[in-house]
Amino acid sequence: MTSASPDSSQSDGMTGTMRSASVDCAQTATGACRVGVLSPHNSKETKAILNAVRVLGHEPVWIRDENVSSWIENGSVQLSPQVDVLVNRLLITKSDQQLEDLQLAALYADTTPVVNPPQAVANTLHKYRAGTKLAAAGLPVPDAYFGRSPRTFEEWPEHLPDEAAHKHTIGTNGQRMSVVSQNEPVGPTIDDEQSFVQEFLEERGVRPSDVRVYVVGDDIVGAMRRHAPDGDWRTNVALGGEVEGITDEIGSEPRRLAREATQVLGLDIAGVDLMSIDGSWYIIEVNATAGFKGLFSATGVSAAPHIARLAIERLGGSVENSAISDLESTLDDSVPECKPPLVEDLGDEDVLGYTTRIRIHGRDGTEKVVAKSDTGAKRTSIDTDLAGQIGAGLMVGTTQVRSGTVSGTETRPLVDVDLCLNGSWRTVTASIIDRSEMTYPVLLGRDVLEAYTLDISQTVEE
Repeated sequence: MTSASPDSSQSDGMTGTMRSASVDCAQTATGACRVGVLSPHNSKETKAILNAVRVLGHEPVWIRDENVSSWIENGSVQLSPQVDVLVNRLLITKSDQQLEDLQLAALYADTTPVVNPPQAVANTLHKYRAGTKLAAAGLPVPDAYFGRSPRTFEEWPEHLPDEAAHKHTIGTNGQRMSVVSQNEPVGPTIDDEQSFVQEFLEERGVRPSDVRVYVVGDDIVGAMRRHAPDGDWRTNVALGGEVEGITDEIGSEPRRLAREATQVLGLDIAGVDLMSIDGSWYIIEVNATAGFKGLFSATGVSAAPHIARLAIERLGGSVENSAISDLESTLDDSVPECKPPLVEDLGDEDVLGYTTRIRIHGRDGTEKVVAKSDTGAKRTSIDTDLAGQIGAGLMVGTTQVRSGTVSGTETRPLVDVDLCLNGSWRTVTASIIDRSEMTYPVLLGRDVLEAYTLDISQTVEE
């Protein structure tokens, strides 16, 4: 393996030490580099980045829960899928297993160049911690206060002006934020999660707004002004904020602050939120996995090809500016061919019996049970007690099912569980019902059976 030039070095995972990135790409059928995107979700942005990698002549690899694994064998650590460079698109703020997700990114960072390395994402994840790093670097941020007990938190009025924004320390989309005054009782948590208060900045008599600057590497890809919806002060697009493109209008100061904030936190890609008060600019917060649908809507510029180019350049490659110009005017969010299938190729194992021995996995464990096949059932269902034993996932919705009650229907909760049938795993959204009066704790509906051939002569004992 040859090493890259010094300017292609990056932070090494969670350690912060510097190392050189390899410029040798894994050999593929076309000789292209394998560019991985670590993203278990189905966002338009993830799809657009993968599609941009393909158009630029390299092989995109979508790394998800369905296809990622690692093992230690004879002292050697292996990862699958193996890639030459990784784009970290984990939505850590929305994850219910943040440390686990960060460590997955760190596994790759131990051996692979990572765009938005996990340590930088960790630096940015906690909004108050990110603010302290920016302040220590001499960048302008609003005053803020953080405490972890009711006694310490009630001291915030001694340090901030009359009004403050009460925020989650880790959160996104402005959910549950509020403006509080010094005479209001405010605790250290919001919905049982840690919080902090930040100086509330606003220009009197002006509709609340801020500026989002999208940074990729050293480039400002675009900038937009986000206006709060009527009757609100929060500018988040997810809450109804309106956007307008202002890339050509923003001056040198917000551009400088956006670049420096991204560098201070060790990020490669960032959405930096800024406000101008009486002519002075402040950094409100920095987002490590900022979406760019709103940016594209406002400016007509997609960040996807810029992110793809940064990953390719991290390996010492190059991409023509003309290729980026051609791609940035569209946001191709079609499902890329590299998306791993939810169901493995079954080969000769595509037959299920009237009853089949399966494994079912939830948040608390895995159980072996016998399931009954029923082509008359639209959806798979599992017994209430079994759902409790395996810790079936959080409720993702409800479904109305015909019943013998007076109303004619009953409402059942829906949860995501993993089923292993004939050695192949798949994720199923199943309903929960009391099946204690029935022989089999799992009923396989058409949502599962459509992928198999059913042989009702095959049975297994409970």
